[in-house]
Amino acid sequence: MECFLGIDVGSVSAKIVALDAGKNLLFETYLRTHGNPIEALQAGFQQLQEQLPDLQILAVGTTGSGRHLAAALVGADTIKNEITAHAVAAREVNPDVRTVIDIGGQDSKIIFLKDGVSRGFNMNSVCAAGTGSFLDHQASRLNVPIEKFGELALRSTSPVRIAGRCGVFAESDLISKQQMGYSKEDLIAGLCLALARNYLANVARGKEIQPVVLFQGGVAANVGLRAAFETLLGIPIIVPPYYRVMGALGAALLAREKWQKTKAPSVFRGVRAIAQFKCAPRSFICNDCANSCEISELYICGEIVGRWGSRCGKWANLRLSSADREDQREKLTLMRLGA
Repeated sequence: MECFLGIDVGSVSAKIVALDAGKNLLFETYLRTHGNPIEALQAGFQQLQEQLPDLQILAVGTTGSGRHLAAALVGADTIKNEITAHAVAAREVNPDVRTVIDIGGQDSKIIFLKDGVSRGFNMNSVCAAGTGSFLDHQASRLNVPIEKFGELALRSTSPVRIAGRCGVFAESDLISKQQMGYSKEDLIAGLCLALARNYLANVARGKEIQPVVLFQGGVAANVGLRAAFETLLGIPIIVPPYYRVMGALGAALLAREKWQKTKAPSVFRGVRAIAQFKCAPRSFICNDCANSCEISELYICGEIVGRWGSRCGKWANLRLSSADREDQREKLTLMRLGA
């Protein structure tokens, strides 16, 4: 079966989707990276191999903060930022979408669209209140499974007022109210409202939220936060069926679009190879100019397959060996010290 792959590597999770030629979803997986996105991606491709062993991959797209790493690892045909990928996926799910609320593991963003085209976006700059990691921490501290967090919020009859202008203040105020004896339902409902207010103030930054509104990202599973947005905005908030993997869905759609234009053969390495080979990332600081760029490299079976991070483009040539360069620098340093 011919298909297109989309890969989204974020701060805490890796997502993979496969679409057929008609844009039907054949496969999806959402994996926590636990600090090792390479292992997470390989585990995802092992799942893909087991569930759909006879796929013919026509093109692959990557997105997310780890898109360059993922592209080097799998052999990607397109690399796009997460704003573009999420906007494309939202438009595909609902052509009338005007606003996308996206809250992931450690970041939040809002995308404004008109006639299916992104017209602007904002991202959280400092505060991570309301992100998945913050909510996981609060659920653990309240001894509540994160899967039940939103359900408990909906049971509240009198949400507690929580200061949500930043994560530190929100947690401190939550602890204070907890010590006053408020129920978990009222505490969680109050926290959801506080985090929604914080998002509207610090991410949306007062801009008008126009319907249709899609709520994407892992945090969209929290029905309490969805209800909080609906309460504050007074409009319906739609959680799409594939809310957790919308970035990967967008990456797959973009790969499909490029392939339809060019029909170029994919540089994809193959599902079986990706699931089994040995990878080793490394990085170094290039001090050849005042930029002091941090250059990241990926080696597969001892061979360099990707390098990124250079502002001037000097290190884009993979035939240029960083190891030889460092050896030469070390020899020069030793010669100077000897002199």
